[in-house]
Amino acid sequence: MSKREIVVVGNGMVGHHFVNTLVEAATGDRITILGGEPRPAYDRVHLSDVFAGRSPEDLALATRDTYKEWGVEAVFGDPVAAIERDKKEVVTEGGRRFAYDKLVLATGSYPFVPPVPGHEHERCLTYRTIDDLGEIRAKAKDSKIGVVVGGGLLGLECANALQNLGLQTHVVEFAPGLMGVQLDDGGSAMLRRKIEELGVNVHTGKNTQRIVDGDDCALRMEFADESVLETDMIVFSAGIRPWDQLARDCELAVGERGGIVVDTKCKTSDSDIYAVGECALFGGRIFGLVAPGYRMAETAAASVAGTDGVLFQGADMSTKLKLLGVDVGSIGDAHGRTPGAMSFVFSDQRENIYKRLVTSGDGKSLLGAVLVGDCGEYDTLLQYHLNDIELPADPQALILPNVGGAPVGLGVAALPATATICSCHNVSKGDIVGVIDAGCCSLGEVKAETKASTGCGGCAAMLKNLVDDELAARGVAVDKSICEHFAFTRQDLYNIVRVENIRSFDALLDKHGKGMGCDICKPAVASILASCWNDYVLEQPHAPLQDTNDRFLANLQKDGTYSVVPRVPGGEITPDKLIALGYVAKKYDLYTKITGGQRVDLFGARMEQLPDIWGELIQAGFETGHAYGKALRTVKSCVGSTWCRYGVQDSVGMAILLEERYKGLRSPHKLKMAVSGCTRECAEAQGKDVGVIATEKGWNLYVCGNGGMKPRHADLFATDLDDETLIRYIDRFFMFYCRTADRLQRTSVWMENMEGGLEYLQQVIIEDSLGLGAELEAQMAAVIGAYQCEWKTTVEDPEKVAQFKFFVNADATDENVVFVRERKQVRPATEEERAAMSADILATAS
Repeated sequence: MSKREIVVVGNGMVGHHFVNTLVEAATGDRITILGGEPRPAYDRVHLSDVFAGRSPEDLALATRDTYKEWGVEAVFGDPVAAIERDKKEVVTEGGRRFAYDKLVLATGSYPFVPPVPGHEHERCLTYRTIDDLGEIRAKAKDSKIGVVVGGGLLGLECANALQNLGLQTHVVEFAPGLMGVQLDDGGSAMLRRKIEELGVNVHTGKNTQRIVDGDDCALRMEFADESVLETDMIVFSAGIRPWDQLARDCELAVGERGGIVVDTKCKTSDSDIYAVGECALFGGRIFGLVAPGYRMAETAAASVAGTDGVLFQGADMSTKLKLLGVDVGSIGDAHGRTPGAMSFVFSDQRENIYKRLVTSGDGKSLLGAVLVGDCGEYDTLLQYHLNDIELPADPQALILPNVGGAPVGLGVAALPATATICSCHNVSKGDIVGVIDAGCCSLGEVKAETKASTGCGGCAAMLKNLVDDELAARGVAVDKSICEHFAFTRQDLYNIVRVENIRSFDALLDKHGKGMGCDICKPAVASILASCWNDYVLEQPHAPLQDTNDRFLANLQKDGTYSVVPRVPGGEITPDKLIALGYVAKKYDLYTKITGGQRVDLFGARMEQLPDIWGELIQAGFETGHAYGKALRTVKSCVGSTWCRYGVQDSVGMAILLEERYKGLRSPHKLKMAVSGCTRECAEAQGKDVGVIATEKGWNLYVCGNGGMKPRHADLFATDLDDETLIRYIDRFFMFYCRTADRLQRTSVWMENMEGGLEYLQQVIIEDSLGLGAELEAQMAAVIGAYQCEWKTTVEDPEKVAQFKFFVNADATDENVVFVRERKQVRPATEEERAAMSADILATAS
């Protein structure tokens, strides 16, 4: 039998996947792939990562050598111009001809540019390819403002790219809300709120009429409502259109609104021509995600190889992603359009979280879901939806914050074998169990064998849980090593450091590790050493272990400057200190903001300015606030019995006592505390890692709350405590957490993962069931006794101060580096302006 000629037009992700699948089928055919771009296939899903510092080469799915090794002829940068079906040949723009027995069209899509007068301007761009990124980056160099036209998934990714380039970013959307395809009105509104808080300006319901030259910027957009918006560049990302022109020219069947019509084998109206990915129309629908495209590629490859039974019958379009740092998830019927559907909605405007469940009328089946701000339940909800698993009696419990009971979820053990774990590569639970049965004994081996979690990576957590669960069920010891350099958990390393009195990373590595260490184990060990011994973190040999924030004792901001956050224990501050903060902020032109933890945050400090700023603050009586470290941040308080007519205890005094006691405590994750003077709870103590609420008899202690990405109310731990007992319990609690938690694990997750949960923790801390009470208290006393203000130590050491210089041999700064203030500080009105406003008010009233 002679070899067939298989020609693939398009070398995007789907075209590449088709070739890979067909090569693995070992049909013996000759395969030719023709790509219009000048480079081999790359990961278009993570395109915006390039603006965040990722190299374009890191996105490559293949190289020219890859195709040579596969025996595939690959031609790049010469797009196909025509298909001559009568001759069974394709012709490129360069005039080359390629004969085919089977032709696969994987031409993808192109960005839709609304036919607005002026869209042809050289500063109007599109966002689709690596070359597009180059144009956007070039235009951004002489731009201050950028506009993205389109508030869908791609548009918001593009907005993230412009913001990463330092532009004041606007999103203009014709529809009334963002991501209208994936999100309901509530989810869209919450997404808008979060994005605007991140500094992106959102304009919805805007119909652009024309684009003309601007007065202050290069361009001006004029809208139907007669409003205008000036900008230096415009990027169109208003949706996609299937690239089906080749099919139209050779008279293949196409849909009324575009797309090459295909059947369940992905064949077009010509049985020798297939279409896969975003250019294909199945059941009247374009599938614009990579996972359905891969399923199409696998279906077409099976048909070409002569394998029966592999059919494409549509695909689930659920998706989870992060847009401008905001978690967004959409599952199934997110809009609740199914007849008889019911909805359960949870909305937390304080934390900017929105969740909606759409269930069948009887509440037993999950039809859809919307998650904005927190996608922690996405994997669980997706499995309920895909596998039609009956919902619990109270479905709303799946999206409500955990308020102390056992977490409501769906463990991997409960999933059927048909459950899809990795949608990108269509890997089921049964597939994973099968390769483990066949001998795979680690997560890495399972990934290599099945390709699970090698696509978008969204299934990584569930895959790990499944592999660990299956290995444990077979009696295989699950490797929980912190990294390849230490065959220990963080808890193991903590115990080793403490018991063996190890004082440095090198000493720990020599005795119990291998290699040179990495970005995982170095900061983890640095945290452990600080929790145990509380040495100065910039002293050798600790300094090389620190991440950027700890290295410069300040939080790095997105523009390359740093924030300065002095400690203000309990929120109590003197007028002199307020004046000192204002003086320093004004002198160094810093943006000032009151934080949620009752401190003053100073933004915009350059690295070389930090020692001078802190020198003046320390002279004024301030200490470092550890806002840069995994340590105690703040102890928030109300005014308590000192001022409030409802207060029953001195909450300010207790807050100051606690903050002064635990300041400098390094821990697996950041720690926040609060003290309320009565049950009115004005300090929000029940949303903190440790919360204290006054009663007429003493103090109630709450633990393991979390107001972060996954809010959780703290649990009532003990009641009516006197001062001494309260502090003893907190000492024990914090040191037990530092000893037993995993790296970067919040107290809330730590307790939820602890066997026995709250009850076990009460036994250890209150009843001293492990006999560790005195030891934990002694360890805390040692940490407290070793406290030093890290900035005071730094500014008093000329060698340490020198590390903050821009140049090693001069005190000058690099004048080529320019920082542009995005948000200006509000200027107080002058006496004249206030008088004028008063006059206007009086005139209006009269």
